[in-house]
Amino acid sequence: MDSLPLPTFEAVTQSVGALEGLRVLDIATFVAAPFCGTILADFGAEVIKVEQPKGGDPLRQFGTISQCGDSLVWLSEARNKKTATLDLRKPEGVVLFKNLAAKADIILENFRPGTLEKWGLGFETLREVNPRLIMLRISAYGQTGPKRDEPGFARIAHAFAGISWLSGEADGPPVVPGSTSMADYISGMWGAIGVLTALRARDRTGRGQFIDLALYESVFRLLDELAPAYAKYGTIRERMGADTVNVVPHSHYRTGTGEWVALACTSDKMFARFASVMERPELAQEFPTSATRVQNREHINSVVAQWMANHSLEDIIGRTRDGGVPCAQIYSIREIFEDPQYAARGNLLDVEDPRVGALVVPAPVPRLSETPPVFRHTGRPLGADNQDVFSKLAGLSAEEILAARAAGVI
Repeated sequence: MDSLPLPTFEAVTQSVGALEGLRVLDIATFVAAPFCGTILADFGAEVIKVEQPKGGDPLRQFGTISQCGDSLVWLSEARNKKTATLDLRKPEGVVLFKNLAAKADIILENFRPGTLEKWGLGFETLREVNPRLIMLRISAYGQTGPKRDEPGFARIAHAFAGISWLSGEADGPPVVPGSTSMADYISGMWGAIGVLTALRARDRTGRGQFIDLALYESVFRLLDELAPAYAKYGTIRERMGADTVNVVPHSHYRTGTGEWVALACTSDKMFARFASVMERPELAQEFPTSATRVQNREHINSVVAQWMANHSLEDIIGRTRDGGVPCAQIYSIREIFEDPQYAARGNLLDVEDPRVGALVVPAPVPRLSETPPVFRHTGRPLGADNQDVFSKLAGLSAEEILAARAAGVI
């Protein structure tokens, strides 16, 4: 039976999100914890981005700067969030933030451990104001351990977690594993899992809790069998370029027309299919198991590379598709924008920003059939929602808001 089609994002921009009614205070900077807020906002949570009055989140100036003065990263990743300014280092700012925390469900932060406590805004202090409060704490090395006070960014997390060691050619230096911000985005995703899990627990107990997550842990948790293989057999996996340690052919190959493709033969059955596609069925008899193919990695890769070099991209994609073999062109962003699969799934979201006009941003994921993610607006100007936040939530009068702004508190 065919599955029901999921609604398009254009059709649900006014729908009620799954997380409608949750209030989130995002006091973090750059990407890691804020990306958790972006996920929650995509699904309808009210996320209030709280920034320093002067300059705001450095993410505003990170990457390509648009004509409005904020970066494209900000416009995309701060979407659906309200923006308010508040100096948490000032006593008056601490008082105001406690007022906001009393009416919030979740706080997202990624300062160095001890920073919030130094300002008088540690979790235990805020819990006295709001026992139901959930706090996500993301830092380079976590809230405990001998490295807890050390700084770090995604590149440092990649190095410490072990993934940089695996990235690059066998005879070359370690390289950046894809996006330099991968650890930040992954941490934001783990953070969202933690927050939603804590919300489920709060439904039962009525009490909030804090979530302690280190950037490096988010990456290390994804490294398949590295830990058990080393503990059991002393195996240290080395860099293999595009190859994969346990299966062959499972790599990148250049076509006769110059493009690159990724091929994944993860099982004996898959290799037999590919051998038929290459019109070399005897290879499946000669190398019937993954173990025999791994032992003859260089020969297998040479045969595959030669076959790829003798065929065009169109021919390779057509033959592997018909043969049931996973194979895809390695895309740049240009091919992504041109591909009909991305268009059919609505993965590229056309939006309008009041400051810069038309934009294309990655559509939110995952899709839910009944309460899909929503898009309301791109990242807003610094302090755009001060009046709304501090009057409605903190209870300040218009005169008090003016005074707070004059004092540099907001």
